[in-house]
Amino acid sequence: MTIIIRQLALPCALFVLLAQPLFAQGLDFAKPEAVGMSTDRLTRLTDALQGYVDDNRLAGAVAIVARRGKIAYLEAVGHRDVEVGSPMQTDSIFRIASQTKALVSVGVMILQEEGKLLITDPVGNYLPEFKQTKVAIANARGNYDIVSAKRMITIRDLLTHTAGISYGNGPASDRWEEAGITGWYFANRDEPISDTIERLADLPFDAHPGEQWIYGYNTDILGAMIEKVSGKVLDEFIRTRILEPLGMNDSHFYLPRTKETRLTVVYSSTNDGGIERAPNPGHMVGQGAYLDGPRLSFSGGAGLLSTATDYARFLQMLLNGGELDGARILTRKTVDLMTVDHIGDIPFRNGQGFGLGFSIVKNTGTNGLPSSIGEFGWGGAYHSTYWVDPDEELVVVYLTQLIPARNVDDHGKLRALVYQAIFD
Repeated sequence: MTIIIRQLALPCALFVLLAQPLFAQGLDFAKPEAVGMSTDRLTRLTDALQGYVDDNRLAGAVAIVARRGKIAYLEAVGHRDVEVGSPMQTDSIFRIASQTKALVSVGVMILQEEGKLLITDPVGNYLPEFKQTKVAIANARGNYDIVSAKRMITIRDLLTHTAGISYGNGPASDRWEEAGITGWYFANRDEPISDTIERLADLPFDAHPGEQWIYGYNTDILGAMIEKVSGKVLDEFIRTRILEPLGMNDSHFYLPRTKETRLTVVYSSTNDGGIERAPNPGHMVGQGAYLDGPRLSFSGGAGLLSTATDYARFLQMLLNGGELDGARILTRKTVDLMTVDHIGDIPFRNGQGFGLGFSIVKNTGTNGLPSSIGEFGWGGAYHSTYWVDPDEELVVVYLTQLIPARNVDDHGKLRALVYQAIFD
């Protein structure tokens, strides 16, 4: 059987017939109607995404929708590189930034299943520099006081972003800047991640463990911990324990030279509503660092490159209860533990909680978007997003490269147009 995948690039649509064996094994293609989705209604999603390209609000994007273990939709719109006229392809490679966090969180759970740690353990058991940490508390003098943390940070605190650790933008930001540890971008660093994290541990954090949800270097610390516990550099651990078993052959911390022409270009929204090519190397975007950088720092929080199909395979493994194509990464009970709320009454988003690496939908009405209770997902700094809806047996991955992203509501439209295509 053949399936039709549309590779849409300005100024016109190119229709390409491709046979199933050309794609990565597993997650075979099916007609949308075979999995309870409407082909006609899915064209609304294609039209909407192409509209953002036509309006010069996106350079290009790739979206994939899988239901009941089959790919019902895979589309590429626009350009991988506008300036040279290179069309976006469904196998284009993207910087997925914080979507890396999900894989590293799974890596932690692999180690728990092997009896090498418990997520309730203090991080200091494995990284001694975290046995005693400090917190910066804003004071009435417009400055801050540094106090000892009320308790030790646990692995679960890091998985749920409740360790009190930001990206260096809290009360003691001056000390973080002085240490050269701010922002999430690591590809241009010329020191191993373990060295960076050892220096980070001595800085004042933003809150006491377990008291606030604060987004930051939590998963980078977990990456350094994985290296210590496993005895492998993070790149090797993630590759051998997750990427290779799942057939995620286009996912890398640093890009092989042979794939250079598939890497998408980063763009930025402009004040007048358009887009422009981001600077090269570009602070925190790095057009070239994933190719020409030191290749020394493996960021567990934001370091991976991937494709829509590769990432959908990872998510399908989770939806399947930890297994895909005979490769078992986790047990079903571990996946269950990862995808329930762990933060309770700690303020987060309306209708949502946070699990072990993912946001979790708890109330669809309060959430205010098409969704299901128990849905889990997240996204990345380059304006990518993903989610898994177990009730609908649905996996959605949307990749683009836009930072900062302004005057674009594509994430909301994506969600609405995916769900309106479901008819059973």
